[in-house]
Amino acid sequence: MSLETALTRLSASELANRIRTGDVTASDAVEAHLEQIERLDDELNAFVTVCADDAREAAAEADRALERGDHVGPLHGVPLALKDLGALKEGVRHTSGSPLFSENVASETSAIVERLENAGAIVIGTTNTPEFGHKGTTDNGLIGPTASPIDTDLNAGGSSGGSAAALAAGMTSLATGSDAGGSLRIPAAACGVYAIKPTFGLVPDDGRPTAFGRKTQHVTKGPMARTVEDAALMLEAMAGSHPADPSSVPVDIDPLGALEDSIDDCRIAYSPDLDVFPVTEEVRAVVEDALGAFEAAGATVEEITVDHGSTLEELQEATMATYMTSILETATVLEEAHGIDVREHPDEVSDSFLAMVHIGEKYGPTELARSGIVRTEFYDAVQDVLAEYDVLLTPTLSRADVGLREDLASSAWEWPLTWPFNWTGHPVAAAPAGLSADSHPVGLQLAGGRFEDETVLAASRALERERPWDHLYE
Repeated sequence: MSLETALTRLSASELANRIRTGDVTASDAVEAHLEQIERLDDELNAFVTVCADDAREAAAEADRALERGDHVGPLHGVPLALKDLGALKEGVRHTSGSPLFSENVASETSAIVERLENAGAIVIGTTNTPEFGHKGTTDNGLIGPTASPIDTDLNAGGSSGGSAAALAAGMTSLATGSDAGGSLRIPAAACGVYAIKPTFGLVPDDGRPTAFGRKTQHVTKGPMARTVEDAALMLEAMAGSHPADPSSVPVDIDPLGALEDSIDDCRIAYSPDLDVFPVTEEVRAVVEDALGAFEAAGATVEEITVDHGSTLEELQEATMATYMTSILETATVLEEAHGIDVREHPDEVSDSFLAMVHIGEKYGPTELARSGIVRTEFYDAVQDVLAEYDVLLTPTLSRADVGLREDLASSAWEWPLTWPFNWTGHPVAAAPAGLSADSHPVGLQLAGGRFEDETVLAASRALERERPWDHLYE
């Protein structure tokens, strides 16, 4: 195995340690990942922009800092990919997955990127996303679809699909993502990596021109990685209140400390389908086999019903009101901030995004108010479960075979069991559960009480110890 290949298989925490001890250099690490991008990305299509020259320069400076004996952060020299939506770095092209913004260059750096860079991470490029992050598969009119490295006939999931694929293929050590309906968790499941949607407000979002569009659907940014420890390292750097985000909260957590917590006394609830989702036997078999890992780690696992009282159709109608309104809000902000009415650019805007804009126009305060009743009933039902149990487990996706260019228009809300948790704001992780009989990746969701992110991380780490998933990247 070459040095370059070996470095791209290391966890971020191990790579950072080897850089700090002088075993390898930051320049070695960056060069190895750039070579991996060159070797694999033509097939996977995970990156939109590769910042090769800037990354090499930053790595050289990181090496000089160690030579000088400077104090360095926990991610010193580790390559980081940024989702090409909301995670901005000044001077880098950020397209939001849209041909309309193909030449857009960020004029500022987002708070979470600044924090990760302060911890020592080196931005290596930006990763693919569907146009404005509007759907659960990654495909756009700018660079096309992103494939899952586990099976390139499958889509990487969305909307953080480029980040998940880049991680699974060893093209980056860490990556950012964001989640409005499952956009961290869907691609984590589709690519066999780990992601956590933190409790809403824990990770700040200083995005502009509006700071008030993230509450109804609880949109949040979060870490994506190959290991739970790496995600905890990222979350430790990213979390913390910020004056530019009116939704951020001053809650202190200890992500890394949580990894040492035992789950001996942990009570885990398992819902095979959130009462209503059409989960396939293929997925259910893999997830239920993985439940034994928690029992082996000392936890008790009980199958439950969530008892939210709604049919899948009623849940879908509620999320149509919230999600489609948020898409219309995106279109409105684009018009106000950039003078671009997406409805006047049908040749440059995807049909699916335009369709969502038009659907959003049909919803108003009345529909949102009605949806609030359904959303509250679901929230209360999850709270009731988490009052009795420490963690709620579900499959991440109802099926594991979504094709690279598959159109999910008729079943988009049936596929992910993720979006109801964007109403509730609970922390929810997505971890690899294993491979199906057809070698398709299957994911497991772990939900915890609000601001109990440490509990979610501890349970995730227990799963990883009992059922390691690093073989997925070989």
